[in-house]
Amino acid sequence: MAERSTAAVDVADNSDDTSLTAQADQSTADGVAKNRERDTDSDEVQESTGTDRPGTTSPPELHSGHKLARRYRLEECVTRLDGFSSWRAVDEKLRRAVGVHILPADHSRARSVLAAARSSALLGDPRFVQVLDAVEENDLVYVVHEWLPDATELTPLLASGPLEPYDAYQMVSQISSAMAAAHREGLAHLRLDPNAVLRTSTGQWRIRGLAVNAALRGVTTETPQRTDTEAIGALLYAALTQRWPYESDAYGLSGLPKDIGLIAPDQVRAGVHRGLSELSMRALVNDGATASRHESPCTTPEELVKAIGEMPRIRPPEPAFTAPPEYQRTTYQQGSYGRQAPRLGATQPVPTPPPPLQSRTGKALKWAVSALLIAALGLGSWQLADALMDQGGKNEDPGQTQTNDGNDKSPKKPTGGKPIAISGARDFDPFGDQTEKPSDIGKVYDGSTASYWQTDYYLSSDFGRLKSGVGIILDLGKVQQVGKVKVTFVGDTSVELRSASADAGSEPTSFDAYTKVAEGTGTTVELKPRALKSRYLLVWLTELPTQADDGKWRGRVADVKVTS
Repeated sequence: MAERSTAAVDVADNSDDTSLTAQADQSTADGVAKNRERDTDSDEVQESTGTDRPGTTSPPELHSGHKLARRYRLEECVTRLDGFSSWRAVDEKLRRAVGVHILPADHSRARSVLAAARSSALLGDPRFVQVLDAVEENDLVYVVHEWLPDATELTPLLASGPLEPYDAYQMVSQISSAMAAAHREGLAHLRLDPNAVLRTSTGQWRIRGLAVNAALRGVTTETPQRTDTEAIGALLYAALTQRWPYESDAYGLSGLPKDIGLIAPDQVRAGVHRGLSELSMRALVNDGATASRHESPCTTPEELVKAIGEMPRIRPPEPAFTAPPEYQRTTYQQGSYGRQAPRLGATQPVPTPPPPLQSRTGKALKWAVSALLIAALGLGSWQLADALMDQGGKNEDPGQTQTNDGNDKSPKKPTGGKPIAISGARDFDPFGDQTEKPSDIGKVYDGSTASYWQTDYYLSSDFGRLKSGVGIILDLGKVQQVGKVKVTFVGDTSVELRSASADAGSEPTSFDAYTKVAEGTGTTVELKPRALKSRYLLVWLTELPTQADDGKWRGRVADVKVTS
């Protein structure tokens, strides 16, 4: 398929609080400071001045509290640059934070920004920060996108040091597969840098600015796939070395020494994973073999995904064992509870224990207590013997008989929970091509274990290292108390049970919207969450069983039952 460049723009850096405190540049009409965008491309980043450049118009005069479409209330200006401005805003209808890019309708790039935003919104891939709205209204063009308060840009992550090999591996895997899916739809990023890559609190990596960032800047290229592939290589290089793979400093990272050219990451920093080092060079050096190696270069995200799949899988590090702290007796155990703390430097006298009860009064007290105990024991024994004799007399009475008419009032053993009907289900593949054998999905709750739904085939049990898993979303019809989910597989399979919030009005489409509540491995797995109320459940397969027929890996779900 011929490469097609779609205008995309580097969205103003507004996904976390760090970018909101960028250096103030010029004051605006409402007193909110203009922020210089954190970008080092001096030939593209130009500050707004009183004189507009040809082909651009002045940014609209907006202020905090201004509402767009009677819905989006502007809160804080993050960037005012090159004829457009970016804001943190609040969607008052859905009561959530959003980001908004605004430019005049007569701006030279207004049409391309609208087209790029609408193209990105149609993709609907959860690995990208979603475009929520793109509108032309009242001489303004504005694009509304997600705001991720729990996500962190790659830039501040690298400020504290390079990533661990497993984290770098996950980043390049997820970013490459996401960009490969975007390019299959004809969408390019063209400004994929550390400010455009975010890591969420669940460890997933997301990309912002697809089909918007380059349109705002007017960036185009004849080779969009190669441009994005080299950008991914640069991201991996920076994640491994904490250095930018070019001579100029950028994104808070130092560049490479001048006049030595591009050298492999494992030559820049000791201890760098060799496989990841070679992968970054294959993505960066596209005009021939990589430095000191002879692997073929990767010129498209699809080729990069294939190269990652051929690498040995990098597993997460084992959790470090921390020795428990030495046992410390409490103040009560030490006998100092309630005592006044001693002053430093003062010698405290050792208290003398009280003398035993050796006096005449003490002896009398001891005899009295002993007598009371003996009397209590005698009274209790007499009452117990009398009760036993009464019971024996009743049993020997010939005029009474004991019958068992079946109306036993003794408590019965608790039975299992009530079954919950599954009103619907669908396949869920958020990190792939968004579809996974949807035609057979009804077989997972048809009540028969003879039929099953199966995934696509993969070249290894970890989904060919292309994704973290696939699954099935179950719709219970309404919010219900879930006690147990029993899943029957064909072959030993690792699975997680994830749940959407009980407040979800509709079925969530993002993986981050589902929280893990239980997990297990086996052919028949009983997943028992604690105090769970939900309507939407996600059965998430994390490791596939091997199949004997063709040696490939497939997940097969024969039956799912939900009980309260």
